[in-house]
Amino acid sequence: MSTKVSDHVLQRLREWGVETVFGYPGDGINGLLAAWGRAEDRPRFIQSRHEEMSAFQAVGYAKFSGRLGVCAATSGPGAIHLLNGLYDAKLDHVPVLAIVGQTHRTAMGGSYQQEVDLHTLYKDVASDFVETVTVPEQLPNVLDRAIRTAYARRAPTAVIIPGDVQELEYSAPTHDFKMVPSSLDRSAWTAVPSQDSIERAAEILNAGDKVAILVGQGAAGAREEVHRIAQLLGAGVAKALLGKDVLSDELPYVTGSIGLLGTRASYELMRDCDTLLTIGSSFPYSQFLPEFGKARAVQIDIDPHMVGMRYPYEVNLVGDAKETLQRLIPRLDSDRGREWYDTVCDNVRHWHEVMEGRAQLSADPINPEYVARALDPLLPDDAIVTSDSGSTANWYARHITMRGTMRGSLSGTLATMGPGVPYAIGAKFAHPDRPVVALVGDGAMQMNGLAEMITAAKYADRWEDRRLVVGVWNNRDLNQVTWEMRAMEGAPSFLPSQELPDVQYAAFARSLGLTGVRVEKPEDVEAGWRAGLEADGPAVIEFLTDPAVPPIPPHSTWEQMEATAASILKGDTDRGSMIRQGFKAKVQEFLPHRDKK
Repeated sequence: MSTKVSDHVLQRLREWGVETVFGYPGDGINGLLAAWGRAEDRPRFIQSRHEEMSAFQAVGYAKFSGRLGVCAATSGPGAIHLLNGLYDAKLDHVPVLAIVGQTHRTAMGGSYQQEVDLHTLYKDVASDFVETVTVPEQLPNVLDRAIRTAYARRAPTAVIIPGDVQELEYSAPTHDFKMVPSSLDRSAWTAVPSQDSIERAAEILNAGDKVAILVGQGAAGAREEVHRIAQLLGAGVAKALLGKDVLSDELPYVTGSIGLLGTRASYELMRDCDTLLTIGSSFPYSQFLPEFGKARAVQIDIDPHMVGMRYPYEVNLVGDAKETLQRLIPRLDSDRGREWYDTVCDNVRHWHEVMEGRAQLSADPINPEYVARALDPLLPDDAIVTSDSGSTANWYARHITMRGTMRGSLSGTLATMGPGVPYAIGAKFAHPDRPVVALVGDGAMQMNGLAEMITAAKYADRWEDRRLVVGVWNNRDLNQVTWEMRAMEGAPSFLPSQELPDVQYAAFARSLGLTGVRVEKPEDVEAGWRAGLEADGPAVIEFLTDPAVPPIPPHSTWEQMEATAASILKGDTDRGSMIRQGFKAKVQEFLPHRDKK
C-alpha cells in the first residue's frame, strides 16, 4: 500500500513522540482524518466541542507535561477558531503545533468556499514558524522545523496542508538541487551565562541586606536551587502567577503571588527590599516591583529577547535557571543577619491570618473566598489545579496552597476567559493518573465550560484516575469586570452587560451521567468539594456565591476604599452590600493578630 502525505504526517508525529492531538473534524482535513483511521488512531485524536477548545487543551497538555501540544483543525473557520488558544500559547511561551487544512491548490486565489489567506492570518500568532506544504518532498523539513522551533522558542508554530496535498502519494526529498532533507533528533541543550556576568551578579546580591526574589514559570525546573539561594540570601520569594507551583507555599519565606491578584506580603516584600533577583519571569506590572532606583537588580532568563525589561536590571544573566543558579550559588555569602528574613516570615504569617479571616466573613449566600479556602486542605498533594480568568483567579492566587508535587496554571499573559476546563482536560491527558481540579466562574463556564464537560464525559474512561472536578462560582455576575468598572472607572455596575442567567450547572452535569452538586449554604461547601473529590469520574460542584465580596488589591488603602465606595454610591444596584463586604474584608488587615509584631 502506498503512503500518502497524510499518512506520513501522522508517522512523523509518532516519531517525534506525539501521543495526542486535540482537534475537530472538517473537510479541509479529510485526508488526515482518513489517515488516522488507517493508523488506528495513533496518535490519539481527541475531539473537543470547538476548535478553540482544542487549542486550549493543547496548551494545557503542554504546560503540564513539558512536551509539545498539538492541535488540528480544518480550513477557514476551523483555522480561525484556533487563534485564541494559540495566542494563549504565544503569550505564555508554550510549545504548541497547529496543523490546519487549506482549500485545494487548484482553487486557491479563486475566492473559493472557506478560502482564507492563512499565511496572513497566522503570521503573527505563529511568527516563529508558519509554512504551507505544497509538494510531498517539502513535508519532512517543514514538519520537523515546526516542531523543533516550537520547542526551542517555546512558541506556537503552524503547518498548513491543502486538502489535495494530503491525498498525494508521499515521496521523500532526494539528494538533488533545491531539495531540503531533514532529521528528527532534538538533543538536549542548555544555555549558561558568562563567568564575568556571574561574578557581577554575585557582587550585587552579596551587597544586599534586604533581598527579594521573584520567580516565574522559567524557574520551574530549579526548585531546589531557588530554595537554596533564598536560604543563603535570607530572602523572601514572591511568585508570578505562572510560577505559582515553582515553590511550596508551606515554606515560611514564600510570600505568594504578586500583583493585583497577589498578597500583601508580596507587596511589602517588593516595597521594602534593597535588592531584587528575578528568575524566569517577565511579570509585566512594573508598579508592583521595587521603586525604580531603590533596589539593585539581577535577572535570570533563558530568552535573550526577554531580558532587561520591566526593571532597570544591572546584570542580565541569559541562561537556564537551574544551570545558572548552580554557578551563582557557590559565589554567594551566607553570613548575614536574620532581621529581614524574620520580617518577611512575619508578614507571611500575618497575611495567612488575614486571608483566613476574610474567608470566614459572612456573605449572601456564600463567601467566594471561603469556597477556595475550604478546598485548599482537601486537595491531594499530587493534584493539578487550573484556574479560569475572572474573580476566581483572585481566590486561586491567594487561597490555594501549593505543596507536594501539586501543579497549577492559568492563562497568564493573555488572561483570556474560557481555558479553565479545557486546560484541565489537557492536563488529564498529560497525567491520566492524577486528580485535576478546575476553578471556574459562571461566565467562563457558560462561555466554554459547559460544552467541554461533554468532552470530559466522553473520555473519562481513558484516565487511570477519573477525577476531574470543576468548581463553579455561580454569582450571576461577570464579577471581575464589574469590580474593575467600580474601582477603575468609578462607575456603577451596568447590568445589561454584567448580569448572567442562573444556569443549573450541576443539573447539566447530571444530565451527562456525571456527578453534579449544587451548594447553596456555607455549611455545605466542604461536603460539596468532598463529593467531587470522591467521585469516580468528572464532577461539577456549583457554589452560589456573593458577588458583593470584592477582590481587593494587596496595596489598597483605606482612602482608596473610601474613594471607590463614594464613586459607586451614584447608583450601583449592589452598592449597600458591596460597601459593607468591602470594608469587612479590608478591616481584617488591621485587626490585631496573635503573631503580628
